[in-house]
Amino acid sequence: MVQTTVALLLLAALTGGTSPAQSGLTPAETRTAALAPVSAAATATSTAAREKAAGPNLRACYDGRCKLTLSKAVRFRVSPRFGVTRLSISFGRNFVRVRATGPGVTSQAVLGARSRGSVNGIGVRVVSLSRGKVVLRLSPIR
Repeated sequence: MVQTTVALLLLAALTGGTSPAQSGLTPAETRTAALAPVSAAATATSTAAREKAAGPNLRACYDGRCKLTLSKAVRFRVSPRFGVTRLSISFGRNFVRVRATGPGVTSQAVLGARSRGSVNGIGVRVVSLSRGKVVLRLSPIR
């Protein structure tokens, strides 16, 4: 119903405000001609919006192995086998701060662009760093 309404509005705009009957098209031709572009555009828009809203897959980092592209600070759980249970990552133009915490444990590494370090058995490599974005690769080193 909504797609048909949107399609008819689109058709009206394209034909200068004439109705489907005045445009010389049958209702079936109107739906077929107008729905394909609207449906494809709506699908592409919703997929892009969903990906942008989802952000990085932080659950994939639980085992200490993932690649992250971040535009803001994050905090996520990691496996207790590393002796910590959470990683917090923040960054600025010239640094990345990775902080690992757990029961009675805190470990931190401050890294620059294209550098490597580790926190409690989780290796961190800064792939790229800019004011608004950082790309990191995490990997277990134990």
